[in-house]
Amino acid sequence: MDYSENGHSNHRQAECEWMVQTQIMSRDIRDEAVLNSMLMVPRHRFVREDRQEYAYYDTALEIEAEQTISQPYMVALMAQALELKASDKVLEIGTGSGYSAAILSRIATNIFTIERHALLADLAKERFRKLGYGNIEVCVGDGTLGWPERAPFDGILVTAGGPAIPDTLVGQLAFGGRIVIPVGDKGEQHLLRVRRMMSGELIQEDLGTVRFVPLIGAKGWSGPNGNLS
Repeated sequence: MDYSENGHSNHRQAECEWMVQTQIMSRDIRDEAVLNSMLMVPRHRFVREDRQEYAYYDTALEIEAEQTISQPYMVALMAQALELKASDKVLEIGTGSGYSAAILSRIATNIFTIERHALLADLAKERFRKLGYGNIEVCVGDGTLGWPERAPFDGILVTAGGPAIPDTLVGQLAFGGRIVIPVGDKGEQHLLRVRRMMSGELIQEDLGTVRFVPLIGAKGWSGPNGNLS
């Protein structure tokens, strides 16, 4: 693999390999496509300059708009939970820095990601452009309503915690598709995987306790002063 083409210097390549070996593989992430993607995508390109020295650490980091980039292991866990194929079409709710969408874009054919903060959406678009990730489409809006014009989706990933699974997202899930979403209160959630069977039946699995920022939107939590910002 030529890491220079993926935004890695030799030093960053070593940090990324260390991250994958010690934080990802050691915690039972075995999906080869996810592991390869984690090795390919330069995480330091998705964090603020003053946080780049910590980019490959086992921690979430602050980004712009008072949001965070998730811990690398959590990104890998959620990507693996989606059980993606190369031909899949994926919707992500909560673009944030763009790192998670970038990881998904090295696995699946088409990624659609929604971000409610225009600043974050613009920064993510610029990062994707510089890295040559041309199969990611970004829009600014209320992610809890999904992206009906692009539906149905084989996988839907929600990177914020909501009080329930939005029915709007379930309705945009293809038969055989999966939603991965944190559900609970604003302090703690359970990471759920919901499969839409070919019969239409929904099968829910609990993947463990997590902590995410609140999912703000019409089908999620209200923001400050009752608005969505």
